[in-house]
Amino acid sequence: MSTLKNTGKKGVSKVRKHRKRKLSVEELTKNVLAGDKTSLARAITLVESTAVEDQKKAYILVENCLGASADSIRIGITGVPGVGKSTFIEALGRTLLDAGKKVAVLAVDPTSSLSKGSILGDKTRMQELVKEANVFIRPSPSGNSLGGVARKTRESIILCEAAGFDCILIETVGVGQSEVAVHSMVDFFLLLKLAGAGDELQGIKRGIMEMADAIVINKAEGENLKRALRAQVEFERALQLYPPKENDWFPQVSTCSALDKSGIKEVWEMVEKFSDNVKNNGSWSLNRERQNQYWFRQTVDDLLKQHFYLTPSIKKELNNYLTLVSQNKISPFRAAEELLEYYREELK
Repeated sequence: MSTLKNTGKKGVSKVRKHRKRKLSVEELTKNVLAGDKTSLARAITLVESTAVEDQKKAYILVENCLGASADSIRIGITGVPGVGKSTFIEALGRTLLDAGKKVAVLAVDPTSSLSKGSILGDKTRMQELVKEANVFIRPSPSGNSLGGVARKTRESIILCEAAGFDCILIETVGVGQSEVAVHSMVDFFLLLKLAGAGDELQGIKRGIMEMADAIVINKAEGENLKRALRAQVEFERALQLYPPKENDWFPQVSTCSALDKSGIKEVWEMVEKFSDNVKNNGSWSLNRERQNQYWFRQTVDDLLKQHFYLTPSIKKELNNYLTLVSQNKISPFRAAEELLEYYREELK
């Protein structure tokens, strides 16, 4: 009996060792391009890593996948917490599957500023969608990123497309931070709203409303249906105040009930209409080109900041200036100016 037990433990150990074996960049690339979801998850873990060695591998991996993108559409979905984003995405995902699409959901959960932890519970909330073979759901922590997106969401999009997913849904935190980050990486920007929550009054304000390609009023069911229809009219009036978009698309307003699955098909038809319009007038490719340029600039900013803070001499000087600033012996502006001047001298 003891021999059998030992053999069993060795067998389990071998399996665990095999599972934990790190794949090379070439192996990851091959598996991702073949549509392997386990390797796709590993690849995204690699690009999200902050380790310097992992980042070097991630650059190669993403570059290998750049030219292999599927003919996809990237949809950003945002809205205040409680608007029903996860339920809406599950209902929309089902509609996309019925239309023969492969769906990737990049769901971003808020990171606590105190504990630095995230719940990452989107797979639990999307109980039916997660079971589907043609669906990939990846929850990621927002960290310190603005706009309610994870720091490597853009790279994750490229990897999902390379794996054959032609509908990429990006669910944001929706906490009112700079949504420009989301807008800069999607083709279609969808804003979820609630009726009767005072949101109608926000229609006259610029910002996120101005970036939205569609406003969808969720939870339009039961006694809330009349309020949702009234809100639809209010938002349609508000949108009349905005100048026309450069791509000649006028934002649409619709209602739906993600719970009852009503109005979801119409939302997808709206997205398809948008896609056809902007592809025909050339705005689609122009938008993708601008997004790549924005991605490049953002990457330069990130690398400069990383190099700055990882420079040993800067770490020492930074602590000195932090002490001086906290004691009001020097202004933050003067301290920053002197520290950057010190950095420039270090580069010479």
